[in-house]
Amino acid sequence: MGKKEEKSIASNFIEFFIDSLPKLLEGLNNTLWLTFISIIVGFLLGVLLALGKVYGNKLIASICIGYIEIIRGTPLLVQLFILYFGLPRVGLSLSPIDAAIVGLSLNSAAYQAEYLRGAIQSIESGQMIAARSLGMSKLQSIKNVILPQALRISIPSWSNELIYLLKYTSIAYIISVEELTAEGKFIAATTYRYLEIFAMIAIIYLVLTIIFTEVIDRIDKRLSIPGIGVAKTAGLRSMY
Repeated sequence: MGKKEEKSIASNFIEFFIDSLPKLLEGLNNTLWLTFISIIVGFLLGVLLALGKVYGNKLIASICIGYIEIIRGTPLLVQLFILYFGLPRVGLSLSPIDAAIVGLSLNSAAYQAEYLRGAIQSIESGQMIAARSLGMSKLQSIKNVILPQALRISIPSWSNELIYLLKYTSIAYIISVEELTAEGKFIAATTYRYLEIFAMIAIIYLVLTIIFTEVIDRIDKRLSIPGIGVAKTAGLRSMY
């Protein structure tokens, strides 16, 4: 292959990338929206689930355990199908984007709950005893002593969840969410340039993953607790 031909291929690829960029950016906007909303909602629910599992009474702990096991034991794709295609059968219809947000948030909550539960249980029990001996209630002890430490310890695991969630938003295209992968598939179907478009999408995901990882690593270093290592969290994500 001559230099002129190589230059022609490169310029053709750049031109195709520039032409495709507006639609890809539209999809990327939805991908980032899904990721950030789902990770935040999942975090809030995950905190409640973790606290309920560790400190709740038998009934509350059983409900939290049941939820976590059901969600972690079933594929995300099936959960999205139930929300988008199944709920209308009982009179509740969700738009594609709403179904994706609900599904990703509920799924992420189960995993984040396990990360945080592992972090909570890694904290020495003597700290709770010491807090109670100072006159704090159980709730105050959890809020002011246990939870702040657990949240810091679970940052590395939480960063993994953020990266997983970013990539799993691509599944939402199956229920007609116009995210990055869906836009790429549409472009490929109209141009028949599957290799180029999906290579672009892979690069975009890779760049985002690197950026997110670097940001979380900096946050982790800034908030790390001297003398305390990373908690061994249970329930790591399995492949779907």
